[in-house]
Amino acid sequence: MKITIRPARVEDAQSINDLRRMPGVFENILGMPSENLKRNEEFLQNMDADSHQFVAIITDEAGKERIIGMAGLSVRPNPRLRHSADLGIMVHKDYQGCGVGNKLMETLIDLADNWLMLIRIELGVYTDNEHAINMYKKFGFEAEGVNRKAAVRNGQYVDTLMMARLKNSVNCKSALLRDFDGK
Repeated sequence: MKITIRPARVEDAQSINDLRRMPGVFENILGMPSENLKRNEEFLQNMDADSHQFVAIITDEAGKERIIGMAGLSVRPNPRLRHSADLGIMVHKDYQGCGVGNKLMETLIDLADNWLMLIRIELGVYTDNEHAINMYKKFGFEAEGVNRKAAVRNGQYVDTLMMARLKNSVNCKSALLRDFDGK
């Protein structure tokens, strides 16, 4: 299966809306089964320079694209917080565990590190979503705390784990000290 990652477009709104409403997806992304198409259209139309959204697509034999995932970074607009961004990601239920999330994460990390020069990427994930937590750890995210009863899922209040990836946080300090000491 060849997965292509490209920037999200306004004409992707229906497919993104379908993905956000899909059982097996919406429960883990703060989505709703009643997700509104207009909301997704407006989101895509109103993206500014601080919103970087990508879709994962596969193409069938007839050349028709199918969106099987989406991920994005939202850079903080406050000048004192512009070194950080929030991350969101979702993958079609039939393609979870097939590398789609990894491809999307690789794209976001490359953008964050090499183009946006971000130091910090933050995300929230349900504490029982072990598959996602393990993927985030693989990309250098670490747990920072738990927000208790942070969201509603299936009629229950559930906790979210706050995670962040700090680019070169320890290595930078060590290199600065080494250079300063002349060693």
